[in-house]
Amino acid sequence: MSPVSEREQGVGLTVSAVQAAYGSGEATPADVVTQVFDRVARELDNPIWIALRDKDQVIAEARSLAARPGAASLPLYGVPFGVKDNIDVAGMPTTAACRSFSYTPARSATVVDLLRAAGALLIGKTNLDQFATGLVGTRSPYGVVRNAYDPGYISGGSSSGSAVAVARSQVSFALGTDTAGSGRIPAGFNNIVGCKPTRGLFSTLGVVPACRSLDCVSIFSGNVADAARVFSVLDVFDPEDALARDARSGADSPSRRLRIGVPQPADLEFFGDAEYARLFGVAVDRLAALDVATLAVDIHPFIQAGSLLYDGPWVAERYAAVGSFIARGAEGVDPIVREIIEKGAHYSAADTFRGMYRMAELRRAAARIWTSMDALLMPTAGTIYKIAEINASPVALNTNLGRYTNFVNLLDLAGLALPAGFRTDGLPFGITFLAPALHDRLLFELGARWEGQRAGAPGTGALPPAGRVRLAVVGAHLSGEPLNGQLTARGATLVRACRTAPIYRLYALPETHPPKPGLVRDTAGSAIEVEIWEMNEGAFGSLVASIPSPLAIGTLLMEDGEQVHGFLCEAHAVSGAPDISSFGGWRAYLREGGR
Repeated sequence: MSPVSEREQGVGLTVSAVQAAYGSGEATPADVVTQVFDRVARELDNPIWIALRDKDQVIAEARSLAARPGAASLPLYGVPFGVKDNIDVAGMPTTAACRSFSYTPARSATVVDLLRAAGALLIGKTNLDQFATGLVGTRSPYGVVRNAYDPGYISGGSSSGSAVAVARSQVSFALGTDTAGSGRIPAGFNNIVGCKPTRGLFSTLGVVPACRSLDCVSIFSGNVADAARVFSVLDVFDPEDALARDARSGADSPSRRLRIGVPQPADLEFFGDAEYARLFGVAVDRLAALDVATLAVDIHPFIQAGSLLYDGPWVAERYAAVGSFIARGAEGVDPIVREIIEKGAHYSAADTFRGMYRMAELRRAAARIWTSMDALLMPTAGTIYKIAEINASPVALNTNLGRYTNFVNLLDLAGLALPAGFRTDGLPFGITFLAPALHDRLLFELGARWEGQRAGAPGTGALPPAGRVRLAVVGAHLSGEPLNGQLTARGATLVRACRTAPIYRLYALPETHPPKPGLVRDTAGSAIEVEIWEMNEGAFGSLVASIPSPLAIGTLLMEDGEQVHGFLCEAHAVSGAPDISSFGGWRAYLREGGR
């Protein structure tokens, strides 16, 4: 399974791409809705959705929106989105992934109303771990949502369907919820952005509670700019929500350099996953390009706080939410979910107060650490598991996944999960920046720097400007090599030199003039030197048309997680060709006398 190529299948579904298509006349909202439902129909074997709206009804809504005077100026005009099925939509059943719990609300959640008022088009309701209890995406009677990159692996939860719908380019963005990491873990596992706002900033009116005092509505998107735009629409005080925060996020960066805390190496746990450990090391090294100061910090207070979420009295809050429903012997309750929630019935009021006192101590200890830093860099998760592994050990492995997420709402932090590279088997790795409450906009600034650094254009985001295409070259098109003029003659500009993810092999192709290498994907491969060039779409199309077999253009993964078009070679052409991967690149091979 590979991500959907937006260029191959119609209008790109990032918010900026959708609205650019509308502005140019390339597409209408009705066209995009049709495209979205077609994409969904092609992947119905993956149970991403619990319920879809009627296609004709959404198309009619899109046409009505387009005909409304001034609608095109709305911040989310014609943008398709989904919501997790523990968030109410008027007239659609809310199941929380439990059929016997299902009810049909007369009123939508506040967050849904805000998005639709901003011009967004609701497509449907997404799958989840039942009652938002789990970080795995496997605890749903509607089916196990599979990872967007490898169907044998978990998607992460509990907001599984929302994350995969975005990762598979079925919608531009989606809402999830986040109590213990449900809005961040699936983002990390599916190579997208996950925004967990300050607790109480977004209304939770019309959301089925998990732990009501901790619950947050979260945002999944393809890039930071899209998440920030949706955030701006939802950052509205709701006086009807008793737990809403009557303060807006507005803390900007200090005038000095930002100070980013990084866990002390001894405090990190990757559960035997050497690839995630390596990729986090790469992420820490990348901080140097963000113009920030870094310092090692003790994360023990954070980890200890997180352990109280399920091994302390806060699990009783889950029982307060749906425990009486489960206690009545309701049908269709996942046995693991039942076990977790029923445990909450055994905590006493005295246990709760003891837990509160311990949490106060840990908050004070964490506050002392925050005096030395503005944000904290964490792995989003320490590893990822196969579906079969989770089925064999559902509770213990789920606990591992929450190591870097469970404490965040307990300690009143905001978080932004970001893509940060790929393992050699092609599975994504993610990092999360954390900041104190109401510093959400600082996180967006950091996220934009992170994306910009990855793309070689600080502050511009990971995607090239509209109408421009990035291409990774690996051999005769490199700077100074014989075919580089094919790029410069087309007005291409060099973005940066970097390396691929270590999942390729490089071969010296025989009888090519001038000499050329062939790059082939191989999960047991190496990181290979490349250059990334940028050109307009017309020039790119002209270049592609001139490329002779056995070379072709595919999608390459960079070591830091960027995905760009790039030169690949048909596998049959490298049979018997010298494997030169150990040189690390074509130039190094030539320097050693290769021809």
